[in-house]
Amino acid sequence: MPAEATSVVRLVTDEERRARLGVRHALAPSGRVRSPEDAARAVVCLHATEPPSVHLSCWARTEASSVDDVERALYDTRTLIRQQAMRETLFVFPREVVPAAWGSVSARFAAVSRNRLIKDLERWGTVPAGEGATFVQAAEIAVLDHLADGVPRSSAQLREEVPEVGGFIVQAPGKSWGGKVAIAPRVLAQLNLAGKIARAGNAGPWYTSRPTWTTTAAWWGHEVPNALEARQGYADLVNRWLWAYGPGTIDDMAWWLGATKATVRTALDDLAAVRVSLENGSVGWLREDDIEPVRAPEPWVALLPLLDPTVMGWKKRDFVLGELGPQLFDSVGNAGTTVWVDGRAVGAWVQDVDGIVQVRLLEDVAPPARQALQAEARRLTEWLAGQRVFAVYPSPAMKSRAAG
Repeated sequence: MPAEATSVVRLVTDEERRARLGVRHALAPSGRVRSPEDAARAVVCLHATEPPSVHLSCWARTEASSVDDVERALYDTRTLIRQQAMRETLFVFPREVVPAAWGSVSARFAAVSRNRLIKDLERWGTVPAGEGATFVQAAEIAVLDHLADGVPRSSAQLREEVPEVGGFIVQAPGKSWGGKVAIAPRVLAQLNLAGKIARAGNAGPWYTSRPTWTTTAAWWGHEVPNALEARQGYADLVNRWLWAYGPGTIDDMAWWLGATKATVRTALDDLAAVRVSLENGSVGWLREDDIEPVRAPEPWVALLPLLDPTVMGWKKRDFVLGELGPQLFDSVGNAGTTVWVDGRAVGAWVQDVDGIVQVRLLEDVAPPARQALQAEARRLTEWLAGQRVFAVYPSPAMKSRAAG
């Protein structure tokens, strides 16, 4: 039976949706988890566009995870894997989830990325029309052959050592939005989306991005699982999303995945997902084993980093943001830092020149919540130990001088 034909089981209020966040996203004190791996599992995967957000998202969901704990999971045990996936964005996945991403979202965007690179090379580069595909294939083979020795290399090293990716594309010469773009990073991103190479170590400190690259086989220890078939991969990701973020709409899931609505509908059918009514009148979806109401946890607060999954997990976020969205997101849709009280974003946080975490409230909160937020700010200040984390995507609330 098609997903749209099933009946609505019950109403899920905004209050219950917020309660689910505290429990499922490991943000309420009683719901916090023990490890960075479990922190990632709680939200399916962690946004990794901003390097420090991975560590800060883990900090917010655990009692005692340190920077070293996260680094160990990323680079030693490799139980957390950086992988470009949904919407061509970089995420950190629990190791067991990566095959689902490879077969579905990463494969989808690998094709998109490859076609765009071919067109750009032929339009802006020195590759003759009709020869872009051959050029890209040769560049991919050359990079893979060079990395076959298992020695991780940076993009800059590969530009120097592999002539096939040593060039540039000069996009829109004379235009303000144009410029010189190196070919190597484009090819590396393409190969990562295709699951052929992996981000290895980070040549800089934890709060910067200076990745090195190696083959997937070398990084995974020659125990590389097969990518799931596309339909199975999408169903696996939707299944995990429903548990962590549900109920949500088809629009929410299609946006999160960067997939078509038809793909989401097929996954919902495969999972026998259940229709529910949302407070705004929309139809939402839950897993068939998750239709019972979720009780609210104890009162909780959280300080979340830029692009944290809890604020980025849906297309429609009014049930957690209210009217504050324009103040908490930049002009192109990137979420800044957020301050949470019982499932609602109520402000942002920043660091002062001494690295002290400052809470900036955008609306009044009760005194107990304000006190809890100050305690959480002290906990984060202590954890950061004076290290300032600079924001590439500051929101208006972060730029404001008004402090809570």
